Order: sequence, then structure tokens, then C-alpha cells
Amino acid sequence: MSRVLVTGSADGLGRAAADSLLAEGHDVVVHARNQERAAGLDALVDRGAGIVVGDFTDRDAVRRIAAELNDAEPLDAVIHNAGVWSGRPVMPVNIIAPYLLTALLRGPRRLVYLSSGSHFSGRPSLTGVDWRGERAGSYADSKLFVTALAAAVARLRPGVLSNAVDPGWVPTKMGGPGAPDDLELGHRTQEWLATSDDSEALTSGGYWYHRRRQEPHRAVHDEAFQDRLLQTLAEETGTQL
Repeated sequence: MSRVLVTGSADGLGRAAADSLLAEGHDVVVHARNQERAAGLDALVDRGAGIVVGDFTDRDAVRRIAAELNDAEPLDAVIHNAGVWSGRPVMPVNIIAPYLLTALLRGPRRLVYLSSGSHFSGRPSLTGVDWRGERAGSYADSKLFVTALAAAVARLRPGVLSNAVDPGWVPTKMGGPGAPDDLELGHRTQEWLATSDDSEALTSGGYWYHRRRQEPHRAVHDEAFQDRLLQTLAEETGTQL
């Protein structure tokens, strides 16, 4: 049994992953951005899930959640699922929050970051990025950054299994009802990477789609770009990885 944090688990892929992990007997911590959405997780909490609440657009809330989790039973894995498609929260939620949690949480030996096929359209440039969300951010850029973050963590923390997952374009609230991909397959890869002892799941630095390793944007494994990204995020947040 593993203890797994699933961020952004009030609905969609995060909710599906948390539900499946609970059904498999794992110790799950779910996350919602506010108390109203947390109330929608009562069914999972009644089945034994722990819960943390905090808005990932608020860096202090992310730090509070990290401190709360560090004071509890250690986590074995984190599925960085929380994400937004558009608007001002894009950079704070999609890259700043997972960076801060990665830097601050003690103990997890498996980290899974939700990427997207959209990351191929991202620009590997850090110039002029609005990390605080004072204006709308680029979803594609944010997913390129978080995919590169996953690869950088794999390189710099050899004792940690760090991977990125493209769940596909699935019919969630974000993806829309007409999305063509398989919702079930959309959450299984991240669960597998977070908990399985299969030899393939015990690898690091991958970019995965439906349990198959794919080749990401060429900037993802560019160590110079990774280092620039980490340095920029450290300066922006005041927190070193």
C-alpha cells in the first residue's frame, strides 16, 4: 500500500485517480481548492481518504498545504494533477504550485506530473513569463515547463522516480464532452507510475501516454533549459528545489 497525494481531485481525472487508488487499497490524500469543492469529496473521505484544502493560485496556501503534509504521515507519491486550461491561474496552478510542492514536500519517492500533447506547441522561452498570473497565461507553455520540471527532477534527484504523463484529450469538464480520448485510460498511467512495481513503472525521466513512453518536445531534456527554468522558478518563489 502506498500513501499518495492527488492534487486537483475534486473532479475529472484527479477524482477518477483518487477513486481508483482508494479502491485498490492505497492510502490517498485528496485536494480541493476551497471548502465548497471539498464538500464534494465527502464520499472519498468517508472511504478513508485524507484531505487538504487550498487554492493553488495562492503561494501561501501551497506552502501551508506542504507544511500540513510534512507534519503528517510521509507520502510515497504525488500525482500533480491540478491544472487549468486558460486565464490568469494558468502559470500559478500549472507550474508554480507543482514546483513549490516538489521543493517543499519531504519524502515522496515517486512524482507524476500531468502534461499534455499541447506542450509540443509551447515556447521554450522564459522571457516575460507572468508567473504571478496578473494576465492570462499560455497553457501550452505551462505544460512544456512542467514537463521539463519532471525531467529536471529525474536528473537531479536520482533516488526519486519522476515522470510526466499526457492523459490524452479526455471528456472531463476541462476537455469537454466531445473529447475523443478514453477517460479510463486517461488516469490509469499516472496511478501505475505512482504505485506499481512493474519494471517499466520503476523508471524515471519519461514522458508517457497510455503506459507507453513517448518522445517529448526537444526542450524537455535540454539540461541548459532545465537549469534556466529551475533558476527562474527559484528566484520567482524564493524557494530552491
